[in-house]
Amino acid sequence: MNNLTGKTVLITGGARGIGAEVARFAVEAGANVVVTDVLEDEGKALAADLGERARFVRHDVTSEEDWAAVAAFAVAEFGGFDGLVNNAGISTGMPLETESVEHFRKVIDINLTGVFIGMKTAINAMKDSGGGSIVNISSAAGLMGLAMTSSYGASKWAVRGLTKVAAVEQGTAKIRVNSVHPGMTYTPMTAQVGIQRGDGNYPNTPMGRVGEADEIAKAVVFLLSDDSSYVTGAELAVDGGWTTGPTIKYVMGQ
Repeated sequence: MNNLTGKTVLITGGARGIGAEVARFAVEAGANVVVTDVLEDEGKALAADLGERARFVRHDVTSEEDWAAVAAFAVAEFGGFDGLVNNAGISTGMPLETESVEHFRKVIDINLTGVFIGMKTAINAMKDSGGGSIVNISSAAGLMGLAMTSSYGASKWAVRGLTKVAAVEQGTAKIRVNSVHPGMTYTPMTAQVGIQRGDGNYPNTPMGRVGEADEIAKAVVFLLSDDSSYVTGAELAVDGGWTTGPTIKYVMGQ
């Protein structure tokens, strides 16, 4: 299951958190990986830890030139790439009426325009090699309205829609495009704002806990693999049931 032997996967925002776990599981599944990020020290350390089938490249996802360079690097090192995980992004937390236009545009540029450029780059490369799989990391905030996420939520809803457009356009080119929508997940970034792991620490979800990065990564690797060969345009919520609806507990007999 989820065999990636012989495939090369490019993972943006891969130096830590969900991206790093995707890289680990992809290597375990047999893939070569190109990890990209602006966090150079962490990215280089991860690639060294993953071994000879991993490389790191510093990468600003808003730059067309950087995307072209990363694609050329993947070709030079591994002969091309068959999978792309658009994971790089930034979060935000402020009321819409107090968010500056400058900050809104910054979030959209990284979270949405970066995905757009990445998809353009990957589609051109994958067409030359006969197809591939693109996985765009959206969010639970791309499936429902969440307060304090105006720019973040807008970007993640847009990633969801862009994924579907690409899936429709690229189906006959054998390029599958899907989105993954993590709920609250324990990572180094969320730990800094007080998110705790373990049962009972996140009662907002039916499962009563936050997700682990490896749980998101396993879903991503499935979509990269040929085991999901007839899955495209899908939106996979990996959120403990958070987006299913409000958590209401009923007591029998009442």
